[in-house]
Amino acid sequence: MGDIQMLLEMGFPKDKAEYAMKVTNYKGVEPAMEWLLAHVDEDIPGDVTGNTVGTSGANNAATTDSGQVEAPAAETATSSSAINQASEAKSLKCEDCGKLCKDQGELEFHAAKTGHKNFSESTEEKKPLTEEEKKRQLALIEEKLKQKRLEREEREKADAMERERNRIKSGKDMTEARKRLEELEMKKLVEQRKREKAEEKAARERVKAQIEADKARRKLSQQTQNMTPIASQGFQSVTSTTPAEPSIKIPSKEYTQTRIQIRLQDGSTLTETFNVKEQLSAVRVFIQMKTENGEPFGLMTTFPRKVFTVEDYDKPLDILGLVPSAVLIMTKANVA
Repeated sequence: MGDIQMLLEMGFPKDKAEYAMKVTNYKGVEPAMEWLLAHVDEDIPGDVTGNTVGTSGANNAATTDSGQVEAPAAETATSSSAINQASEAKSLKCEDCGKLCKDQGELEFHAAKTGHKNFSESTEEKKPLTEEEKKRQLALIEEKLKQKRLEREEREKADAMERERNRIKSGKDMTEARKRLEELEMKKLVEQRKREKAEEKAARERVKAQIEADKARRKLSQQTQNMTPIASQGFQSVTSTTPAEPSIKIPSKEYTQTRIQIRLQDGSTLTETFNVKEQLSAVRVFIQMKTENGEPFGLMTTFPRKVFTVEDYDKPLDILGLVPSAVLIMTKANVA
């Protein structure tokens, strides 16, 4: 009913407004208004009811015996009915402003719009609009429609701007959340890298300490060996009076150091001298420090072929047969 109310506000009668909406299949105010303006002078089609007074016998004049035409009584009744119809109300008038309303619906609309309360029936018929009045009313209606269209466009524009602001805000929130997530991930990576560096540093410190301890042990061993000939000479001077044995066994040479050559995976080689009592893990640490290789790797010999296991890294070099020299090949960790 909102569209019909809008047509009533534009000044169209209620019955015509309802019929226009029905004819245009209730498609809206504009189609109904266009139909009304195109059929402004036409009456609304419908069942036409009327009272037909008299019959064919009543319409015919009665003939008397003398040959004179006598008007029937029904004709007199018809004349009086016409007089009464002439005095009947043809419109409704507002006593407050003098405006004529065609029907009860238009009167009710006028009363709701203006607040007037004094109305009466009037024999004055509401005249149809002139061409000038039609043009003025059409211009007024077009102005109202234009105003409503502008208001609708403003509302749509405001709604679009609000949606865009919400979209931009949502996008900013997503960007900030993604940025915070990236910062947290970067912080975790930095902390993990710091821990790894600290662990590597601690491992190197342990290796250095082990190397220093091995050096001190080798130095002490050398000092002990240097003192052994002096003790042997003293022992020989004391036992010089004893008869010489027919044959003397020359003890086998004992090695204190071994020379290790390492062939890296890229084809280059490293050579270093180690104490024979050092473990094979010391060679591995030496390779890690020289190559700065953090990936796991293994060691093996070719002649004879031997792949060192995890238990072998805790064994001394002389036990593994890497004395007085040996060639080690750096392999991948999964070599069997």
